[in-house]
Amino acid sequence: MEQAKENKMGTQPVGSLLIGISLPIMISMLVQALYNIVDSIFVAKISEDALTAVSMAFPVQNLMIAIGAGTGVGINALLSKSLGEKNFKRANQAANNGIFLILVAFVIFMVFGLFFTETFYCAQTSDPTIIKYGDEYTTVITVFGVGLFSQMTFEKLLQATGKTVYSMFTQGLGAVVNIILDPCFIFGVGFFPKMGVTGAAVATVIGQFSAAVLGLVLNIKFNKEITINLKQYSPNLSIIKKIYAVGLPSIIMQSISSIMNFGFNKILIEFSKTAVAVFGVYFKLQSFIFMPIFGLNNGLIPIMAYNYGARKKRRIMTTMKYAFLIAALIMFVGTLAMQIFPKQLLGMFEASGKMLEIGIPALRIISLHFVIASAGIILSSSLQALGHGVYAMIMSFARQLVVLLPVAYLLSKTGNIDAVWWSFIIAEICSVTLGTIFFLNVKKKEISVMEDV
Repeated sequence: MEQAKENKMGTQPVGSLLIGISLPIMISMLVQALYNIVDSIFVAKISEDALTAVSMAFPVQNLMIAIGAGTGVGINALLSKSLGEKNFKRANQAANNGIFLILVAFVIFMVFGLFFTETFYCAQTSDPTIIKYGDEYTTVITVFGVGLFSQMTFEKLLQATGKTVYSMFTQGLGAVVNIILDPCFIFGVGFFPKMGVTGAAVATVIGQFSAAVLGLVLNIKFNKEITINLKQYSPNLSIIKKIYAVGLPSIIMQSISSIMNFGFNKILIEFSKTAVAVFGVYFKLQSFIFMPIFGLNNGLIPIMAYNYGARKKRRIMTTMKYAFLIAALIMFVGTLAMQIFPKQLLGMFEASGKMLEIGIPALRIISLHFVIASAGIILSSSLQALGHGVYAMIMSFARQLVVLLPVAYLLSKTGNIDAVWWSFIIAEICSVTLGTIFFLNVKKKEISVMEDV
């Protein structure tokens, strides 16, 4: 019975399979993105400095997510490929070694949170208010980051075996808890203490812990394809290498975003701290558009990895085609929203006149790259699913560090902040071109030569 259920990734029509696996994740990630937006809306009510401080925390938060998600991608790809090859022992080793790696990552960030958060903010600004807010917020989310790491890992285990509805429950629970507790801890509603920016961080980690506990319970109760037992499946160097063969490039790829964000903040702070706040708001808003694409990827990767292991080239290519179409449609809708309603979107964050002056053209210019970005994201995820995470890493490195930051810096020298936003479009075009070259090479050498079964 379990085998028949698992075989759906190799037999069910690709369109319905991709939507069936991805849709619950997309919905849960939309809820997660909604939380991110609501969180910043509440913080913005404290002050623009508070919003700027939380925006500046993004590189650290993104790095935590990068390590959690990147390791999860490695676990997901190895686990799905092992199941496709009917190697159930290796699937269990992938799951349990992944949990071990995530616990190690938590300890590293806890040390950072205890000793280095103030140094991190001082490297970006000399404003004492922003440094104070930022130190409070970042310390909490790093020292108690075990909830985030555990949540992401347990969700990936559910996704890898096709049980994405359950991962939707965990993400949904975490986001709802965050949204409910945010105003309570920030403003001191009822018997809750008034904690300001620190309250936003406290609400976040409580939500993450809630989702992690539910994720563990759901894996133990419903994920019968794998067995969670850290004693039985102790750290295995060979399995860890296989996880990071795909996962490490993904971690580096997403970590590059932290470097980019840090560098972009440095460029924008030369214009004003309001410009940094606008950039932070943009990231919150664009997450609502990009998150469904990342949810789509969580369906794309196990399907492609499974069929790659099963050597079914037609299903590999059909999965990609559907993913390209869905992603482009979502991004087109997102572009329209930012083109038509930029003032209303910024208004949700208590935008001042100066913030609207900078933000309206920023949203309209940056959103022009969304549809192009959808192709880049699908190409990158497909390369990861096929075991070529290094190519995906090179794409990200080229887009964000080789092109985006240098171009943004050069355009900033014009003294016109509107010119800086065009760097996103230029960088995305370069990334998609590079990704297309990489994928065509992989297709020629590894996919086209398959004898479809």
